[in-house]
Amino acid sequence: MLKDKIEQYLLEVQKPSRYSGGEVGQVVKDKSKVDVRFAFCFPDVYDVGMSHLGMKILYSLINERENYWCERVFAPWTDMEEVMRREQIPLYALESFDPIKDFDFIGFTLQYEMSYTAILNMLDLAGVPIFQRDRGETIFPMIVAGGPCSCNPEPLADFFDLFILGEGEEVNLELMDLYKEMRDNGATRSEFLKKASQIQGVYVPSLYDVTYHEDGTIDAVTPRENAPATITKRVMVNMDESYYPKQVVVPFIEIVHDRVSVEVLRGCIRGCRFCQAGFLYRPFREKSAETVCQQGKALCESTGYDELSLSSLSTSDHSQIEEMLDQLLTYTDERHINLSLPSLRIDNFSKSVMEKVTTIRKSGLTFAPEAGTQRLRDVINKNVTEDEVMRTCRIAFEGGYTQVKLYFMMGLPTETDEDIVGIAQLAEKVVDLFYSMPERAKGKLQVSISTATFVPKPFTPFEFEPQTEKAEILRKQAVLKKAIKSKRIKASMHVSDISQIEAVLARGDRRLCQVLYDVWKDGGYLDSWDEFFKAERWYSAFEKNGLDPAFYANRTRSYEEVMPWSHIDYMVSKKFLIRENQKAHAGETTPPCREYCGGCGANKCLGRPCFP
Repeated sequence: MLKDKIEQYLLEVQKPSRYSGGEVGQVVKDKSKVDVRFAFCFPDVYDVGMSHLGMKILYSLINERENYWCERVFAPWTDMEEVMRREQIPLYALESFDPIKDFDFIGFTLQYEMSYTAILNMLDLAGVPIFQRDRGETIFPMIVAGGPCSCNPEPLADFFDLFILGEGEEVNLELMDLYKEMRDNGATRSEFLKKASQIQGVYVPSLYDVTYHEDGTIDAVTPRENAPATITKRVMVNMDESYYPKQVVVPFIEIVHDRVSVEVLRGCIRGCRFCQAGFLYRPFREKSAETVCQQGKALCESTGYDELSLSSLSTSDHSQIEEMLDQLLTYTDERHINLSLPSLRIDNFSKSVMEKVTTIRKSGLTFAPEAGTQRLRDVINKNVTEDEVMRTCRIAFEGGYTQVKLYFMMGLPTETDEDIVGIAQLAEKVVDLFYSMPERAKGKLQVSISTATFVPKPFTPFEFEPQTEKAEILRKQAVLKKAIKSKRIKASMHVSDISQIEAVLARGDRRLCQVLYDVWKDGGYLDSWDEFFKAERWYSAFEKNGLDPAFYANRTRSYEEVMPWSHIDYMVSKKFLIRENQKAHAGETTPPCREYCGGCGANKCLGRPCFP
């Protein structure tokens, strides 16, 4: 058996529990009673993938169907990959130890662009042809993908049979039902793909032809075989009725987010113009406080975890936040369970909320002003003032906090050196505030500021903007370092070629498929890890294929340009994105959705206003 062979070599690798399965909560089924098998692949290591909420939801959802079986697969670390290639061990699923090439579906979640080389490596380890065109007409395995990066699937178009756009709770089962029916009737791969393309939210790239202008921009994306001209994402309208697991797999080892999470809402009311997630997950939908509490209690009791996290893009925007916290704390306080809210907003952080979330464990607070001046915060539509930052920090200091972390971005549209110096000045004001409070004057404060390079992303008002080149980011970092005076401020500034490659893949077209393949053939793998990323591999592959990374990352795109994702509908209209881009350059803000409807178009799936 493959399991026996694998176990012989687990002591040769770090963290053998990554590859052994057998955890509490895993689902094992009788294969003789299973009609469709789904390998859920996370293109990163176990420690990262097991923290992913989407995998937990879909794993349990599929496994509730008696005749369907979803199993977990992760990218092996380099030590395990070496063993697998040496001993000819194919990529396998943790529940059954069966090779995933024998499954009906091999599904990847696309969470970040730098995981793409890991996808190709996993397909190769599985023994599956890398390119879709080489898989013939056998209907299985069907190679599929979903997740936020599917909003622009073109850089991966040559490798996948289909992409699932939007939220997967309903469409995954619809797809599996169709597959079972057509497979049992002897359908071929191409016959299934033509039929699957008619399901809302399913994109089959092989059914579309792309033509280009002489300058390299896209001329047209033309559907064939009756495929829809526009593919519209799927949305779960009622979050209280959406599936959520009562039990999740409990790892043997510590993972990145070692706790249980309850999703409290989807979408975001804020409209920060740089934030892709805030637009991809529109419209705003929240669960009732009662549903959140029930789901949180069920997960704590079934897993034994001592930390419960309320997950969303902006948890403090929940309309019943205080009621929800009161109900949960009644339960968690008695059981010494820590309740965390990782997504808090500066402008609605109250003393009562702070007191609620720190009743069990007190740690540093993290906020994201994103920009150092009010002018630039207006450009990005952050809708946070300096007074609100100071008020929030005062509340935190009064509550006993002595550590504050502030997140910023560099390279934002219209940014100047004055905005960069403003980051240091804002941090200095936080320090001054702390020591102006008599009861805190003798304490030891630590203000940490972290800066990341801005990456323009599809389906945001900044999809048209160029990314700032590396040399200019380095110059701006020097400006910031010089502007920091206080020893109480610790600055973390990181820049690398990864940011440009991420921008290339985020806004790229399907000509990048060959680039990706060449990078992987040259040894590219786990490129989201600094120790494995090598920029020269990427730039060599660009040159080999006659492509300029600056064309994708560092140029301004006109409003009229056909984007690689123009045939995909995430329910936020291009007219709205253009309007928001124009307002950004004019320094005008747009109020939160709860206060004013900006007319983005996302409420069309609800059949009513988002906030009736």
